[in-house]
Parts: sequence; C-alpha cells; structure tokens
Amino acid sequence: FSLFCNFLSLFQLSLLFHHVIAYIYVFQCISTFYVISSAFGCPVLECWFMKEKVGGGLSGGPNQDKSLLYVHKHADSHRAESHDAPLEVNPDRLYFVTDPAATLCHRSLNPRRGSSNKPMCEINPLHPQPSTLELAVPLTEPALSPIYLHADWLSTALQSFDKTMSISAITRAPTGTKEHDVILTLTTKTVLVQSRLGAPVLLDCSFWANPSSPLTGTGFAVEWRYQFRGDGRLVLAYDGKSDRLSHTGEEGATLDFEALHGRGNASLILQEAKVHHSGIYICSVYLPYLQAQVAMELQVVEPPSLSIHPSPLPLTAQGQTINIQCEASGFAPLSLDLHWEFKGADGKTKVLGSGSLSSHRQLWDGTYTQSSRLELDTADLGRAGEVACVGVHPGGTRRVSVEINLIGFSSPSIEDSMAMVGVALVLYGLIKLVSWSFSGSEKWRFLCG
Repeated sequence: FSLFCNFLSLFQLSLLFHHVIAYIYVFQCISTFYVISSAFGCPVLECWFMKEKVGGGLSGGPNQDKSLLYVHKHADSHRAESHDAPLEVNPDRLYFVTDPAATLCHRSLNPRRGSSNKPMCEINPLHPQPSTLELAVPLTEPALSPIYLHADWLSTALQSFDKTMSISAITRAPTGTKEHDVILTLTTKTVLVQSRLGAPVLLDCSFWANPSSPLTGTGFAVEWRYQFRGDGRLVLAYDGKSDRLSHTGEEGATLDFEALHGRGNASLILQEAKVHHSGIYICSVYLPYLQAQVAMELQVVEPPSLSIHPSPLPLTAQGQTINIQCEASGFAPLSLDLHWEFKGADGKTKVLGSGSLSSHRQLWDGTYTQSSRLELDTADLGRAGEVACVGVHPGGTRRVSVEINLIGFSSPSIEDSMAMVGVALVLYGLIKLVSWSFSGSEKWRFLCG
C-alpha cells in the first residue's frame, strides 16, 4: 500500500508538472503573437493637418491642427466609433485609412514606444483637377464621370523617423465621413544618395495605384525633374498610356520599363554620375486628376588627388627655407580643407597650417583643383622627418608626404660624422693622386731634358 501511495504521489506531481509546462507554452505563444502583432501592425500616425487659408496676408502663425491617422490594411479592421480622440486632438481630425498595399504600415513609420524619433507627417486638403501638363492631358477622358471626384480628398506627405524613406499618399473618403481609402502612394527609399564620379546611380521611386478606383484604368505618366540653386530642368518624361518616352533631357538617364509596368517601379537610372548631376530630383506620377510626388537629393562626391612638388625634396642646410607646393585636383564638391603637417624622427606630429592657398579652378569635367604653397623654415626642425599635405574632403581624407633631410645640424649623429670622415678621406686621396701625377710628370721632363 505504501508503494502504491508513493507511486500515486509521483504520478500527480508529474501530471502537475506537465500542466505547468503547457501553461508556460501557451503564455509564450500569446506573448510572441502580441510582440509580432505590435512589431508588424500598422501604426497610428501623428500628423499636422494644414488648413487652407482664407484670404491672403502674412499675419498669423501656422494654420494647422494636430491629427491622427489610424491605418489598417483591411476596411473591416477598424470602425470610426471604436476610437476615442485624445484630449489634445479634435475629433474632426481623426482619420481611418485603409491601405491594402500596406505602404503606410512600413516599420520605419512605426518607432518603438517611448522613442523620441518620430516620423514626420503633414496632411493637406486636395481638390482633384485635370492636369495641364502636356504629358498627362491624354489621361483625362471626357467621358469619365466626375461623380467619383465629389468626395473628401487628402494628400499626405510622410518621412520615416530615420529619414531614409519618404511617402506621398492620396486618400479618398465619401463626403462627410472620415474613413479613407488609399488611391495612390508614391515612395522613395533613397532620400539622400551619395555617389562617386563615374559610377551608376539609382534614384528609387515606386508607386501603387488602387485597382478598385476608376482613375487607375486609363493609364499613368511619370516625370522626373531636377533642381539646384534655383535652376531647374526636365530630366525625363514617360507616357505610360501610349508607352512612349516623350522627353529625355539628360544623356544616360533611363527607366526600367518592364519593372515600371509590372511593379510600378519608376526609379531613375543614371548610367554615369557627373558633377552636374548633384542636386534635388523630383519624381512625379500622374493619374487622371491626381498627382503625387517625392523628392530626393543626389550628391556626387569625389575626393581629391594630391601631389607634392618638388619630390623628392633637395638636400637642405639647417636653417634654410624650403618652398613646397601641394596640388589637389579632381575633387567635388567644392569644400576642401588643405593643410600641412610635419612628423619628426621622434614620431611627434606638428601642424604647420594651411600655407598660401590659391583660388579654386574648375576643370573640364566639373571637378575642381586648388593648390597650397608652404615656405618651410627648417630652423626649428630636427635632423630629418616627413612633410605631409593633408586634404580633408566630404569624400574622405587624403594625404601625401615627402621626406626631408637636413645637413649642418649642430649635433651630428654618428652616421653623419662617419659620412663626413669618408668624404674627407676621398678628397685627401684625390689631392694626393693629383699631386703625385704632377710630381711624376715634372721629374720625367727633367730626365728627358
């Protein structure tokens, strides 16, 4: 009986242990599901709603209201009446957005809770209009009923909290409601691009058009424009309705047309980066009555090539002044810090300043050149060392150096002393040889005479 009781107790403990393990497993599954849902769910976006000004004038501050966008992939995932507005947000500025493509659900728009880095978001009222751009005029069909356009339209511009992605979204809601459907999104993941001179460049731009909208069935158009310091030009224009590249204003600029029609990939390809490509690029996509655009910056950066003249430096006596010149060429952009350094035989480095700088000169390929001349006083330098020209540039730091050797130093080394003794012995031998030769010739003349 005692053995039976012990066996029963062990069985009960084993059963209890298995129940505990099962509860822990279920708890872990629920926790994991919650974490995944939190990480991959659509965010609630804090935005500023920019109200339209009535009348003109410069008086008054920014006319804007704080607003919230509740984003979901499916329309039945949220209901307007299920959300209570925070105290600081006007209930009229709560919007419930259905985004089937989940563009607005990207993780870079959903920072961790408590993070100070938040995405930037701005909402503007939109009034759809036929485009006057020659490229997009054929998209608007006279037979298209404008009833669909009679609704509440919003244009939302977003930038991710890490500043690596920008999105432009156009949404539509039936008049008087707050439940919006995304009609068009335009995205770039190359907000800032740096490229070396001569390298191929890809400026990312992709769009998604809601297939349930009647505006997406009549084609699209893509336009790329360039801006830099007030100067602007058309880079490329493509009519997607007739599959025609209507304008190419930049040599070597093209699109991947298969990816454009297949995936909405309107990225601009520059086959070879040049200095004049640096600037702001604007990608615009047109649908009938609608336009979305995103901007990105391209920086073509090429570090300088440095050279020192003369090289090698001539042997110089202690206390003399040496004139050295450093040439920096083939760099872009313009900003460059040229300076000189001296590294002695003891390993210590001394900054010698920037020397006498020349003005910048622009070369045929758009890159720049600049030189620095240094008058180096050797009085305070050691017996030997290294003079370096250093160029600090956005494309990287470059340096070139040349050795310097001085003679006549007050405390010559053993090597210098031995060298001087050797020179003295050689000179003495030459003098004796000349003397013997002269004496021998005089004696021979005397005997012959």
